[in-house]
Amino acid sequence: MMVMSAPPAPRAMRRAHEEFLTRGWLAPSVRDVVAASWRRSARIGVDPEHPAPPVDISAVDLTSLRRDHPLAVAIPVVRSLLIEPEAGWIAALTDAEGRLLWIDGDRDVRAAVERVGFVEGALWREDVAGTNAPGTALATGRAVQVLGAEHWSRPVHGLNCAAAPVHAADGSVLGVLDITGGAPVGSGMARSLVRATVAAVEAILLGSTAEGSAGRAPTAPRPHLQVLGGSGHLRGGGGGPAALTGRHAEILLLLTEHRQGLTAEELAVLLSGSELSTVAVRAEVSRMRRSLGVLVSHSRPYRVDDGVHTDVDAVRAALAVGDLARALASCPGPVLPRSDAPGVERVRADLEADLRAAVHASRDAGAIARWTASESGAEDWWAWERLARVAAPGSAAGLRAAERLARGVATG
Repeated sequence: MMVMSAPPAPRAMRRAHEEFLTRGWLAPSVRDVVAASWRRSARIGVDPEHPAPPVDISAVDLTSLRRDHPLAVAIPVVRSLLIEPEAGWIAALTDAEGRLLWIDGDRDVRAAVERVGFVEGALWREDVAGTNAPGTALATGRAVQVLGAEHWSRPVHGLNCAAAPVHAADGSVLGVLDITGGAPVGSGMARSLVRATVAAVEAILLGSTAEGSAGRAPTAPRPHLQVLGGSGHLRGGGGGPAALTGRHAEILLLLTEHRQGLTAEELAVLLSGSELSTVAVRAEVSRMRRSLGVLVSHSRPYRVDDGVHTDVDAVRAALAVGDLARALASCPGPVLPRSDAPGVERVRADLEADLRAAVHASRDAGAIARWTASESGAEDWWAWERLARVAAPGSAAGLRAAERLARGVATG
């Protein structure tokens, strides 16, 4: 679902931005998604006056990366759906690291964005560029629209942008689709275009995966449970993500974590630290069956359909093959952060421990910097120490790490 509510007027937004930079005070009119992003940008120390998204890849390597990236098949459909002469915007695709792989569109807008470093090969993650639609979409795992002075960087205040993550068939994040421009991108039409184009791209990716499986016919999208960084949503089938109640998200997650099945008594223990009746659990499961159809079987113990997978699975799969960057890109936040169910808390703690261990062993400065920009990693002393050790001498990441270590970072 596109994260968007009515923003304040441009002049009021500029005042709110100035108030936050000078006094750390957030005006009530600042949207929650923007306020959270501003806090992250301030915590990591992104310069709001002089955006300097790094281009740390050669033109030859960028060409090779773009050619071999799974999103290469998406470029023709993005071009056909979004690129029009003098449309007033440019379209861009990033990889899961936030690197701009491809940009095309209105020549005047492209010239304007190039002046602020929005160029192919540049990294536009939040931890290097502050609040911006592609970076914030990666940080939150949600579609987002950022208008004018909602951007962290002042030189970008004349632009509007809308972006949404693009998922692989297994639910992992491959990158982000973004459109950036002037007034047309501030409209609801722009949000709808991004949503529709991402849906088309994901359908093409799914078709490519199915065609590449020998002897297998193309299948419908598998149900995908999103529990990271917010409330639960279920993707798959027609339309966008469907919101779940908090309890249904907890039950569905716990069943995916226990594929052998759970009895009503076992679910009751995992759902509540205090006594929860099995009658209440059975009633919730019955309601789930009515709303989710065949996803929850009628067997005892309760089981979830084998086709259901989760964004937690995608993070674990990336960690299993040593791809920390992809794991972090696919993890916009803790597991169901508002849940206090003991079973969910255990999943949340285990996943954070796995990510933390991978960060502490990594030599990828970019991935470690992304972790330290997160809420979980901001107070991770060992991660900051690791970043100081592996970052290039004199680099922005290395300097930030040295400064944080000098100030002292509480271990958490």
